[in-house]
Amino acid sequence: MKKLKYNIAIVGLGNIGINLYKHLLKNKKNIKKKTNSELIIKYVSAKNKFKNRNIKIPKNRWLKNYLEASKKKDIDIVIELIGGSDGAAKKLVFNSLKNKKHVVTANKSLISKYGNELSKLAEKNKINLEFEAAVAGGVPIIRSIKEGLITNNINKIYGILNGTSNYILSKMSDSKMNFKDVLDRAKKFGYAESNPKSDLNGEDAKSKIQILSSLAFNSFINKSKIMVNGIEDVDQVDISNAKVLGYKIKHLAIAEIKNNKLIQSVYPCLINKDSYIANINGVLNAVIIEGNPIGKFTIQGEGAGPGPTTSALVSDICSILRGNIKLPFSIPNSNRKNIRSEDLSNEYFSSYIRLDVVDKTGVLSSITKILSKNKVSVKRLIQNPFKSKKYSSIIIISHKAKNLNLVRSISELSNKKFIINKPKFFRIEEI
Repeated sequence: MKKLKYNIAIVGLGNIGINLYKHLLKNKKNIKKKTNSELIIKYVSAKNKFKNRNIKIPKNRWLKNYLEASKKKDIDIVIELIGGSDGAAKKLVFNSLKNKKHVVTANKSLISKYGNELSKLAEKNKINLEFEAAVAGGVPIIRSIKEGLITNNINKIYGILNGTSNYILSKMSDSKMNFKDVLDRAKKFGYAESNPKSDLNGEDAKSKIQILSSLAFNSFINKSKIMVNGIEDVDQVDISNAKVLGYKIKHLAIAEIKNNKLIQSVYPCLINKDSYIANINGVLNAVIIEGNPIGKFTIQGEGAGPGPTTSALVSDICSILRGNIKLPFSIPNSNRKNIRSEDLSNEYFSSYIRLDVVDKTGVLSSITKILSKNKVSVKRLIQNPFKSKKYSSIIIISHKAKNLNLVRSISELSNKKFIINKPKFFRIEEI
């Protein structure tokens, strides 16, 4: 039953939490006008109460213990902005749902890890678990799948899901700067955290594609056989080579159904420089959905930061204020499927391979023999000598080959004495 007044607790007052707090206070009248319900910030909680946040918060709003937010009878909605998949965030969200409090969160790690269990709990207690802000920030991709594309038979979803990695690759492409220098620049301008490990190694994008694939395919979150590669091995040489060959390097997260099996992956790849997704630059995110009857659906926007995240959080809050009791993953848990997953081993890709080698007779022959043995054929080959002329760089574009055979080829080549640097290998995606 719709209420006319909702009390909320905001737990976690970092940049996002403070921005949300200010926005809700400033837009209190507008929210009431659009939802016909009054929103009251009843309580807040943070690790350090005395931190300077450049905002005055009344003493009576502070909770002594963050878990009180999940227990107090005068709380209707708990906003979890602690972060992390376990610890305080996990305790707060589970306890809040058990005590029949609506939950709004931006925590993709928590949802990707415990979304199946949390969804069952929310459904049992007939309350909302909202997480629009967990994927792609201000881009309303979750609401689009749950509502706008509700009758579509979706077979593929992919895109750029991490603004930090996209900024780094975009900047490297637009300049001659190396990976480390661009990363330092990203930290300076606030595009990367002081510890951006999960952004760079692909774990952040992995959590997001797990959530999106569960929504898109009406399935439980599948955590197995996900191949994840980050962008740490991408260097300026490969960026430049890709340009010459008519490609750009982008970090993509991909989920699709093939032969009734789920394939999920995250990796940097070469894509045609004129394609739509190749021209999504900076900190932008973009998601493309392929389905029936929609065909192709594309959405893009700011993927992170206080503004876009606040926008998504408020959207979820207002949905609750309107009295919309919704299932977290759009359908009852009893109707969600367990889809068998499969890795990329038997998928076919063209590929970019760069080998830095000792420049001597017989090396090229040895390389082609290894590729041929593994059923990888060469479509294009370029040899660039180093300035010393003792070494050269061999760039190979392969015809489509089984991923397993491509990986085996790279593994064998890595052990050869004529290879002087770690081989570079990127798949070529035709999207």
